[in-house]
Amino acid sequence: MSATPLDDFLHAIPKVELHCHLFGTVRQATFEALNARAGSPLVAEEIQGFYTRGEKPVGVLRVLRALDAELVRTPDDLRQLTYEYLQDAASHNVRHAEFFWNPTGTVHESGMAYRAAQDAIVRAIRDAQQDLGIAGRLIAAIDREASPEAAVEMVDWVLANRADEVIGIGIDYREVDRPPEMFLEAYRRAREGGLKTTAHAGEFGMPWTNVRTAVEMLQVDRIDHGYTVVDQPDFARECAERGLIFTVVPTNSYYLRTLPPERWALDHPIRKMPGLGLRIHPNTDDPTLHKVTPTQAWAMMVRDFDFSIDDLRGFMHNGLDGAWIDERQRRDWHAQWGAEFDALRARFSL
Repeated sequence: MSATPLDDFLHAIPKVELHCHLFGTVRQATFEALNARAGSPLVAEEIQGFYTRGEKPVGVLRVLRALDAELVRTPDDLRQLTYEYLQDAASHNVRHAEFFWNPTGTVHESGMAYRAAQDAIVRAIRDAQQDLGIAGRLIAAIDREASPEAAVEMVDWVLANRADEVIGIGIDYREVDRPPEMFLEAYRRAREGGLKTTAHAGEFGMPWTNVRTAVEMLQVDRIDHGYTVVDQPDFARECAERGLIFTVVPTNSYYLRTLPPERWALDHPIRKMPGLGLRIHPNTDDPTLHKVTPTQAWAMMVRDFDFSIDDLRGFMHNGLDGAWIDERQRRDWHAQWGAEFDALRARFSL
């Protein structure tokens, strides 16, 4: 089926990506090659299952853990995964990508030294900028399933091995029973060390108070997911007044699993967030596992959540305001991208 004018438009608009996990970007062919090299610890059916997204997707976290535990073993592996992700993102006109990597798993499970692993990712970022014109920036993610001490250790690694391309920290994996306040010390050290901060909060149906904790105690610069903030409109309005950016994910698995298919898009919190004044920006999260491209993530905002082209223009600017870039570049991109968006809209008669 040929693409529609809307698809062509959404492919062509300039984009930032602020919420994407490196291990969730692995191409299936690359995963299969890594598995074969490791002696095939995963059977073909398991791998195929990882890359088959049903109506009620499951198993995403298993593949992420399998990469550290079984498959990724050398810095060159990380360089390949990073370059391939940036290559895929650039093909959808993503011009600036801030993506997560979990150092704790790599160091303790894969057995790589932190500096060697970071250097490999940074090398791929620089190569991709030169070859493809995409700017990549790395966010070192706390593994919230590990201990608070491991989180502090990870932040110390980042601070002791500073690179311009490693701009901040985040926190990911299972939020259930792992509230943000457990990692207060790691965030304090990161802020004092000059790193930007974000946090996954309000995901998996976890209470809105996790978002408040991330904002008020961890003092994050932006929020990843944050959906349950809609359960407390007064606090949502406080977030709106702060201008806080929420990096949302249209393909988020929790709501696909828990809401009836006929109600999924109607009841999804993404639909409600802008009405509370919240500034949102759509992202892919785990693109190859979620079977979504940056273009498709933006398309879902129109087709599933009924946002308008004008709304999309605002989301694009939200992404620029949420990106960890210098203020001069932010001003330039606001002007350039706004003009480019309008020209493309006219070209495709939208």
